[in-house]
Amino acid sequence: MATHKNSDEFYKKLKEQLADTSSWPSKYMYKFIVPSDQSKIDRIENIFDGTGAVINTKASSKGTYTSLSIVVNMPSPDAVIAKYKEVGKVEGVISL
Repeated sequence: MATHKNSDEFYKKLKEQLADTSSWPSKYMYKFIVPSDQSKIDRIENIFDGTGAVINTKASSKGTYTSLSIVVNMPSPDAVIAKYKEVGKVEGVISL
């Protein structure tokens, strides 16, 4: 998502969808793909540290990439988007 050409518009639309489809606070699942670099994986995990998030990682078949599924209770659509923006600062991350 961080690589989206018009990210402000994208996040505005996401916020509307989240507000319309869920009552808050609500559990939210993030999915990211990152190059299999432990320091990058650690950075993403640290972003969710202290939130009670359940984080599952899985390496790709060749071990080049690692997928992270993160389920966490979020207070609002704005909080969901803030985490996406924070994770988007990690080089090479793809948000799904």
